[in-house]
Amino acid sequence: MAPIEELFPGDSPRLDGEDGEHVRILAETQDALPPIVVHRTTMRVIDGMHRLRAAIARGDREIAVEYFHGTTADAFIRSVHDNIAHGLPLSRTDREAAVKRIIQSHADLSDRAIARIVGLSPPTVGAIRRCSSDRTFQSNTRIGQDGRRRPLGAVEGRLRASQIISDRPNTSLREVAREAGVSLGTAQDVRKRMNRGESPVPTNLPVPPQSRSGLVPDARQRNISATIHTLRRDPSLRFSEVGRALLQWLGVSAVLNEREQFMNAIPEYCADIMVELARSCAEAWTQLGNDLEQRSQENTA
Repeated sequence: MAPIEELFPGDSPRLDGEDGEHVRILAETQDALPPIVVHRTTMRVIDGMHRLRAAIARGDREIAVEYFHGTTADAFIRSVHDNIAHGLPLSRTDREAAVKRIIQSHADLSDRAIARIVGLSPPTVGAIRRCSSDRTFQSNTRIGQDGRRRPLGAVEGRLRASQIISDRPNTSLREVAREAGVSLGTAQDVRKRMNRGESPVPTNLPVPPQSRSGLVPDARQRNISATIHTLRRDPSLRFSEVGRALLQWLGVSAVLNEREQFMNAIPEYCADIMVELARSCAEAWTQLGNDLEQRSQENTA
């Protein structure tokens, strides 16, 4: 038992704070509530703020606690895990925000390990990791659910290097190699392949399916990104208004390959409209492809 007056609110994964109605229901129950989890170093509540609020509402002076010994970052992970396991569920927005924080504090945790903590799928965690704007927290190794640390393979390193080059074309090869965890020669080869419009991964290196590692993007998508990177260097497109508009639309189309993120962002009442627009855009791109193919055949005839 710990005196309530010695406890402090913790770093909750709930973005909107506690639910007042849930606190009221807990305060009215006659059953003994499970112990709350408290970070021993700071005396902040890791899990159980609703129970603490209920105890205060009942006029209790003490509450049953379980002490957690660890870092503040580890305490947040424990908070997320406990809130997933029982009690009032975390919203999807809460879980996705938690993923971003955990990637920042524990970049070397695998997508599958983080997914287990937050209650999301490994591909979703991988998509959030790839969209992270701060590459300081991108680790070149991963710790799996078994606690073992594994380096990223050759394919993953090349894909990461291609992403860095695509996002920041002026980055030096030495910096690309350092961030991607590859050799300087590999970084140079990736850039040459992208400049030629080729995939950054040679054909003799099989790309693992995304289901095996939420980190590895689809090889076809990486090839598209590399091709667009090459087209952006073409003066005939860069220095014409229509060409720049085309490149902009190609960039949007490439991003849309991360479909799950966009699906989650579209409210249900807009779904029918988005279905019509998506299919209309697809038809327009298909027609453009057919027209270009026909023109090419006519020119070679």
